[in-house]
Amino acid sequence: MMWTTTVLLLLTSLPLSPAIQGNGSNLNQSEIANEDLTTPQARGQKPLKEVKNKDACSIPCDITAKLLRDEKHSICGQLQQSLLALGRSTRKLMRDMMEEQQRALDVLSSQVMELMTKVQTLSSEVQRNNAEMFSMKPVQSHGRDCSDIKNSLTSVVPKIPSGIYIIHPEDTDSSFEVFCEMDYMEGGWTVMQRRTDGLNDFKRPWADYVGGFGNLAGEHWLGLQKVFHIVNQKDARFQLHIALVSHDDVTSYASYDDFRLDDETQFFRIHLGRYAGSAGDAFRGYDQEQNQDTAPFSASDVDNDGCNPFCTLGNSTLVESCSIQHNHTGWWFNQCGLANLNASPEEAEQNQGRRTRILWDTWRHRGVPHTIKSVTMKIRRIATNN
Repeated sequence: MMWTTTVLLLLTSLPLSPAIQGNGSNLNQSEIANEDLTTPQARGQKPLKEVKNKDACSIPCDITAKLLRDEKHSICGQLQQSLLALGRSTRKLMRDMMEEQQRALDVLSSQVMELMTKVQTLSSEVQRNNAEMFSMKPVQSHGRDCSDIKNSLTSVVPKIPSGIYIIHPEDTDSSFEVFCEMDYMEGGWTVMQRRTDGLNDFKRPWADYVGGFGNLAGEHWLGLQKVFHIVNQKDARFQLHIALVSHDDVTSYASYDDFRLDDETQFFRIHLGRYAGSAGDAFRGYDQEQNQDTAPFSASDVDNDGCNPFCTLGNSTLVESCSIQHNHTGWWFNQCGLANLNASPEEAEQNQGRRTRILWDTWRHRGVPHTIKSVTMKIRRIATNN
């Protein structure tokens, strides 16, 4: 439109031709009068429209079309340049954003690697400290068990500390280390099992449960063979005490006044005396089918649980192996039963129908079994009629 306006101004500003100018100067008054009489107003016509049409027709149409085409091409070119510039700026902005995000990811990756390195360092430090703690040397003391050590040292030491001692039960060929609790209920307890934090794996085969595993100062299983030698000493009877702690720090216990094991040919069959305590007698359960007293020991690779070919758990689950059902741990299972203190202390729900948590089903609160976070099984001599 700017080009069209400019051309119109140029054309209208051109001077008239001499012929036209001469004719204009020779016009007389009569001619003017005649011209006035023949004007469009005299004929009742509109003169302005005619003048405008005459002026418009004075610009050739081909020039107008060319000007319009040039203006169109100019606008299109400017638009294309604007689009190209916008595209370049958009690509640059996206590239800058991607580079900024990559830099941020690199920083985060570096921080994650640094944190992982710190975690590994801390883990190594914890393992080293645990190794140093668990490698403390046992007290060189003679005794048949922790009760015997307590009785022999009471007159010499005013307060006997808990810790690792060496015992030598009667009728055995060798000594071995045990952890003695000397400050719990008058002391003299030999710890045969401790489950506290789940750091030690109790998914073990038969051989491990026979020989024992773990750290005596922490989580451990003393070993069926060692426990057998302790509780089957001549003229000795032993009490089994089970101390339980729930996740909300409620404590309870179960005690049996006469505890012994058969030898390995009988798969270390358990024998329990009279029950006393506040946690309920989960070993015997509520009916004979749940009774684990006199049951042989089972592991994931030695099945003595009485599920032949299977047993029912919870009136719905068919079980072929109680050990596998209880997270591959070892215990005195009898068609599974209501007790397994070798399971995990983690506060987690049962996984795919399997019992993974420590189980002492008779210890309940408002009809629901307590979630157990730690348990200790310990034995101590009791007085005999002899």
